[in-house]
Amino acid sequence: MTRLTPAILFIVAGTSFAGAQKYEPLAASVQAALHASVSDRASPEPAFPSIQEKVNWLDEMSARLAKRMPNLKERLDFLKSVKYEAERAGLDPQLVLSLIQVESGFKKYAVSTAGAHGYMQVMPFWVKLIGNRGDNLFHLRTNLRYGCTILRHYLDIEKGDLFRALGRYNGSLGSSEYPDAVRAAWERQWRYAPKAVSLRQ
Repeated sequence: MTRLTPAILFIVAGTSFAGAQKYEPLAASVQAALHASVSDRASPEPAFPSIQEKVNWLDEMSARLAKRMPNLKERLDFLKSVKYEAERAGLDPQLVLSLIQVESGFKKYAVSTAGAHGYMQVMPFWVKLIGNRGDNLFHLRTNLRYGCTILRHYLDIEKGDLFRALGRYNGSLGSSEYPDAVRAAWERQWRYAPKAVSLRQ
């Protein structure tokens, strides 16, 4: 009998690597900082160096996402929200898109077997720990806000080690399967280099 590798099983099953962040007690100062981070409701419009760069990024990312999210307005709202929330947390938006692809396959109402919710597969215990009663993890901006804040927290804990931070995010610290899947999605699907802007009028 042929033994399938984890990567092949992932493709055949058509499922995601959705895992579960583990509950860990937080210092009061860390809890307060994370609460402030998820509670701030600033404008969701992302910043771009120029209108042309905004158009270029949205056009390219939108084309890559079109098969998974056919509605143009929904797709553009999603992409602008991802860019805003990722950069607000000091993350690369393309990394966040890669994580979402692996975690939920861009399914807004995805629920993992462990109970993680939404695009970024956030565990509900985070709402009690750092959020506000009534926060809906299926709401686009709420889910992205939590997910990006949590990933930033894990990156800080791991002193910038993305491999270990991704392992913590997925609840699979020490295993390479999940970090490798996110890295592969980043390199194959979401890597982005800004186009050179002509100075000629």
